[in-house]
Amino acid sequence: MASFIVEGVRIFTGEDVLENENALIENGIIKYVGNDAPSTVVRVVSGSGFTLIPDLIDAHIHADKGRVLVLEQSLRFGVTTVLNTHNELPNVAKSKKVAKEGKDVADFKSSCLAASVDQSWPAPIVTVHDKSEETMAEVATWAKLAETKDVEMYMQQNIKDGADYIKMMHESGKILGQNFNLLSTELQIVVVKATHGHGLIAVAHALTLEDTPTILESGLDGLTHTFSDTPPTRELIDAYKAQNTFCIPTLLVHGSVTGEGAPITASFANDPRAVGKIADAEKASMCECMHFGAQTCKVENAYESPAPGTAWGISIHHELYLFVQEAGSTPQEAFRAGRKAHPVLIEGNPLENTCDTLNLKMVWRDGHKLQ
Repeated sequence: MASFIVEGVRIFTGEDVLENENALIENGIIKYVGNDAPSTVVRVVSGSGFTLIPDLIDAHIHADKGRVLVLEQSLRFGVTTVLNTHNELPNVAKSKKVAKEGKDVADFKSSCLAASVDQSWPAPIVTVHDKSEETMAEVATWAKLAETKDVEMYMQQNIKDGADYIKMMHESGKILGQNFNLLSTELQIVVVKATHGHGLIAVAHALTLEDTPTILESGLDGLTHTFSDTPPTRELIDAYKAQNTFCIPTLLVHGSVTGEGAPITASFANDPRAVGKIADAEKASMCECMHFGAQTCKVENAYESPAPGTAWGISIHHELYLFVQEAGSTPQEAFRAGRKAHPVLIEGNPLENTCDTLNLKMVWRDGHKLQ
């Protein structure tokens, strides 16, 4: 791809907002920002009325069956990298191959199989409605750690299979009215130490206030959900800060869990700017919130992919909206995650109107411009 300059554009660097600047795009990467860009570049694109941001990264998805649609739809919405949390080796291998060889697809990172025990989340949910031979064979491959010696075997196999980070399951099932087995605190600590020993980060799934402090004691790096069963306590916030632990809150998932997010979810699903980018089946799923506690809720809905109330790609725009409009983040705080310098050109100013993120004009990934 030839180099070119986007002239007079608003640029968000991931930290700062620069007004009326020039950006040199070279092989699909933001190489230089400033008004004295190299004069040897022939092509100039007007950036007036546009905002250039680093790429969007979706830090929590489930790519069921290694479907190519997951990566295609994600990139259509400006998401250049997705982080898949728990999946079987054949699915991970397929998605990584597509991401490596494909053009109009997002990059793919994965935790491969999550660290768990027998009859822990999500096995009881998956098998309650699908006992097919194929599904039971997949569940049989999931990690079931019983003692310390199992951890290193799990780590070696997971890393061999391409794990980019490690995820633990710490789901008691209480938010679903269930009771699932959990990794012991001792094994959690062993998993985290082994993960760090391999130079990777450790994250975990927990969906209730009661479960969260326990998993924080393991010394892990981050949580892949917040919780919605009760407001956070001062003690929990202090524990997060003391451990320097991050949280991928998945606010829209909790909006689906409680049903409170249904109106906003529907507005994103039916936004005219999503037409042609989202498949019909995924749009329909997005409009079906989980509504835990409602008489119409089915427990098995908790592990569909994508989860009801979400959809690949567009959900990152929904989540950013919730960060700003509901959680009180500034737009700069909400957008600061993208750091790979793959540019996304947006018409308007998402730093003032978060919904402008759907005004996608140009998206690049690894030097390739999405067609």
